[in-house]
Amino acid sequence: MAEVDPLTNAGWFDRAGRVIPGGVNSPVRAFRSVGGVPYFVARGQGAHVWDVEGRKYLDYVQSYGASILGHADPGVLAAIADAATRGTTFGAPTVAEVRLAEAICDRVAGCEMVRLVSSGTEATMSAVRVARGATGRDRIVVFEGCYHGHSDGLLAGGGSGVATLGLPASAGVPKAAVAETLVVPYNVVPEIGTDVAAVIVEPVAANMGLVPPVPGFLEGLRAACDRAGALLIFDEVITGFRLGAGGASGMLGVRPDLWCFGKVIGGGLPLSAFGGRADVMSLLAPLGPVYQAGTLSGNPLATAAGLAVLDRLDTGAYQELAARASRLGTGLTEALTSAGLAVQVPVVGPLVGVFFTPTPVTDFAGAKASADTGHYPGLMHGLLDRGVAVAPGAYEVMFPSLSHTDADIDRTIEAAGQAAAD
Repeated sequence: MAEVDPLTNAGWFDRAGRVIPGGVNSPVRAFRSVGGVPYFVARGQGAHVWDVEGRKYLDYVQSYGASILGHADPGVLAAIADAATRGTTFGAPTVAEVRLAEAICDRVAGCEMVRLVSSGTEATMSAVRVARGATGRDRIVVFEGCYHGHSDGLLAGGGSGVATLGLPASAGVPKAAVAETLVVPYNVVPEIGTDVAAVIVEPVAANMGLVPPVPGFLEGLRAACDRAGALLIFDEVITGFRLGAGGASGMLGVRPDLWCFGKVIGGGLPLSAFGGRADVMSLLAPLGPVYQAGTLSGNPLATAAGLAVLDRLDTGAYQELAARASRLGTGLTEALTSAGLAVQVPVVGPLVGVFFTPTPVTDFAGAKASADTGHYPGLMHGLLDRGVAVAPGAYEVMFPSLSHTDADIDRTIEAAGQAAAD
């Protein structure tokens, strides 16, 4: 069999498949749900990326929201380079991790202490552990369609019925690992028993497409947790410091007991955090009996990048981001509707989603019905053919950055209309 040209996307994908399962290090990148061969990114700058074949794309993936300033921002690169001259990892405390923790707590009302980790999965897993330690209870409640990382206890899927004990959502997850995980529909306040340690939720769901909370949902969760003595955890790995300085809790006015952050706070490098009330966070070792550790936690390059990004995100920046997302959402609605498609294009702050349905989506059943129409792969590839990159999955969202211009937005809208008309 002839060797595929390694300088092409297909060549690199073939080569990757020999040494990396599926040729990718995160499953959605393989294009399995949309078909075709993934493009391999050679470099990025601002709102654009270039693949190994030299093709330029206007990028709305932006590392799934991590690159809020755009790719290779000069200020972030300078901060990383400066930190690197002093060393890349120490396994000892550094000043920058204290400064980043202070910056997070200063911006998020009610978040009194944080611990830095390296991934969103670590953050959510650790927050659940702290909640169980604080309450002495085992059961947790999750919502169908929300994603909280790939730790065993949070990889649960629903069975039959409105609210079910979790079933393993992946091979390799023991039934016992999700036996205390209750899966319920999003945007419906469930009954919370006194055996529940915590309810974990994306306050604005962004892993089943973009599904905002309906009025009263988050307030109802807060009240239900208070009545039962359970803790409320907001998974703001995506929404934290993207929707605003205070994240979703600041925008929507509901305060959880614990938060999980990621993406934006690492400035494009691997860094996440979980935090909350001081009395709960003080249960962590070395102060308390709940153990959590990480050799690379608080990495000096990542904390330098995160601080550089947060320093840039003032009120004006968030207004600019929201205005661009609104412009994109309105334009996509008009372009796709004009092509004869029934669509919903929800916009929350600087997040934009696309559903192929005539009515608003409020839960995973609606998101799945949209995905089942089969329209998304055609739109995604039609955009890609016109030099616009969106995530290769119908359950993802679009992430306009501060590097995207009005001209970029207009070009995207035009490309979407052409792709839909094909």
